[in-house]
Amino acid sequence: MNILLWILAGLLAAMILLAGVMKVAVPKEKLLGIMAWAKTWPDARLKALGVVEVLGAVGLILPPLTGVAPALALAAATGLVLIQVGGISLHLSRGEVKVVGLNVALLVLAGVEIWLATVWL
Repeated sequence: MNILLWILAGLLAAMILLAGVMKVAVPKEKLLGIMAWAKTWPDARLKALGVVEVLGAVGLILPPLTGVAPALALAAATGLVLIQVGGISLHLSRGEVKVVGLNVALLVLAGVEIWLATVWL
């Protein structure tokens, strides 16, 4: 069970970290080809979402790895579920049904991570 937890946490963290770093580091004009919805968001809001995603990815891995406040991994996974719910609602409100699949997959991964992270409490 522990190996499954680390594999899922690593996969989820890598995907969320990539998305977050892109939002923080890549200029908005270049992001528009990948994330059309970003056009409607102010730069500061987009960067803030990226920072939250980076912190969520770090929160999945670092606390259980160090043994310091491992319950933060549960909080990080819960936050990532909320981010994905927001992403799904954003895409659906824009009629982007075809791109919701990735958000649903990340939501499921984060939900499983919440369930598995309860072993650390």
